[in-house]
Amino acid sequence: MEKRTSAKKKAKELAKYLRGERPDYAYLKILFQHLRAELEVEIPRSNKKLPYVPTEEDLKKYYDIVWKSRNFQDMMIIKTLLYTGARVSELINVKLTDIDFNYCQIRINKGKGNKDRIVPFPQTFKEMLAMHADSMRNKSAVYLFESSWKKKYTDRGIRKILCKYSEEAGLEQNLSPHKLRHFLLTWLKKQGIDDALIQPYSGHESRKSLEIYSRLAITDAQREYDEVINKFPI
Repeated sequence: MEKRTSAKKKAKELAKYLRGERPDYAYLKILFQHLRAELEVEIPRSNKKLPYVPTEEDLKKYYDIVWKSRNFQDMMIIKTLLYTGARVSELINVKLTDIDFNYCQIRINKGKGNKDRIVPFPQTFKEMLAMHADSMRNKSAVYLFESSWKKKYTDRGIRKILCKYSEEAGLEQNLSPHKLRHFLLTWLKKQGIDDALIQPYSGHESRKSLEIYSRLAITDAQREYDEVINKFPI
């Protein structure tokens, strides 16, 4: 194979021809799409790996370390992530006023895609969450989780907490907030809950099922969740 002209040099040569077009980003993007087609250059497809999902044994081992730490706020952070499947970016923005203890639900404001939704938590978690919420109100907190400096937690701060317990538990992989979320959604699926009932809580949007989702009441999803969540390993 003959030696190629360096990409930088070739770019300069092409620039001489293209400068008169006064190209912007959109123009160049379309131009190079057509150029790939003319040269019959295919875009390499990477093999997608299945996401890592912790086993129930790993989760129990992990939570045993969390429980033994006796750090109540850390315990509440991890349980809230596990029970609701909230993303870490959503969790840190939950305010005390977003919690509905009558219906055991938490309102997620401007989640992924700038969308609002409601996520459940178990009846068995209600008392513990109420105790934590009262404690935060007594400290004049605004958010469900705030540091001792009366500032809401950061994404990085939550990840650091979870990483610490993963290391102490001796797990092969760090249980990130996303892995806890993936565990819950996978676990609900294994319990036989239909995707259309999981979707209102997950925040995922499937074009194929969108019409079905729009016809489902949130109470239907809550009923299914309540029936199986008492079997949850934590």
